[in-house]
Amino acid sequence: MLRPFLLYSGINTRSYSLPLQRKITDFGSDMAFCQVNKKLKEHYGITVPENGIRRNTLRHAKLIKKWQDSRLGSITAPAKQWIISETDGSMIPIVRTQAFVKGERKDRRKNKELIYREARLTMAHEKDSVTPVFSATLGGVKEAGKHVLHCVKSVGINDKTRIHSVGDGAVWIADQMEAQFGGHATYLIDFYHLCEYLSAAANACSPNNEKIWLEKQKERLKESLISEVMQALKPHVELSETPEENAPVRACYRYMNNRLNQLDYKTAIENGLPIGSGEIESAHRYVIQKRLKIAGAWWLEENAEAMLAIRVNRTNNDWESYWKLKAA
Repeated sequence: MLRPFLLYSGINTRSYSLPLQRKITDFGSDMAFCQVNKKLKEHYGITVPENGIRRNTLRHAKLIKKWQDSRLGSITAPAKQWIISETDGSMIPIVRTQAFVKGERKDRRKNKELIYREARLTMAHEKDSVTPVFSATLGGVKEAGKHVLHCVKSVGINDKTRIHSVGDGAVWIADQMEAQFGGHATYLIDFYHLCEYLSAAANACSPNNEKIWLEKQKERLKESLISEVMQALKPHVELSETPEENAPVRACYRYMNNRLNQLDYKTAIENGLPIGSGEIESAHRYVIQKRLKIAGAWWLEENAEAMLAIRVNRTNNDWESYWKLKAA
């Protein structure tokens, strides 16, 4: 039980007891800092300054990130026959401030730029498992590739392991699967994402029977009859001078034609593997967006990276391990 006591706003985070730091960080990793006192009061009968909540949470988030970085790619497990890997990006609101403008010191609060950065979330798990390993970064494509490799290695890989990856067609994801795993990995375009393209094209291809036409193409996709789907589209491809927004058939045909080696749905189905990337899309909501995209939240890039780390830590059930290290 935490003992109630008063803390003043300028106190160093080390003056908070470790149990209190843990409780603050626990709530601060899940909700806006301004809401944490309500939970502390409700559960423990104490309140602390909001800046203490922010500083404690971010301090431990940064330590967790450092801990995760030190383990990146070093965790291994017994090799599995099949590993499912999914990766996707989510845009995070970032604020950049300027202390100097043209050599003159300025108020950081008035000289800030609001941008969005892509948080790349990746996960991997053994086929038929419901306990994935997650990792995330605000870094570039190569950095994201390291996180993909980390997740797969954490599940367990050797030269006989097959990696099945599903995604929304982002070229960088397919490229990283190739770079990290070569011929041991296959990349499949999310079936439902592709069907959105086909649905948009259906009216132009079969004006009076869009639903029947679309269902026929879905059946062909699941049988990997890709050439037949392409033939159904080809006669209706709009002229080159047609504006992009008025050319859904051309967009669908081009999308498929650029990814012909990523459409083998039949083999995936026969092997009991997913053809949709709904798992990673859902994970974005509960791993990242639930905390980093709450209303009014804008992050310094360093803090966003740290909060990504703490959200991954909790999702991977590494929370207890971190606090045991801190208490040792």
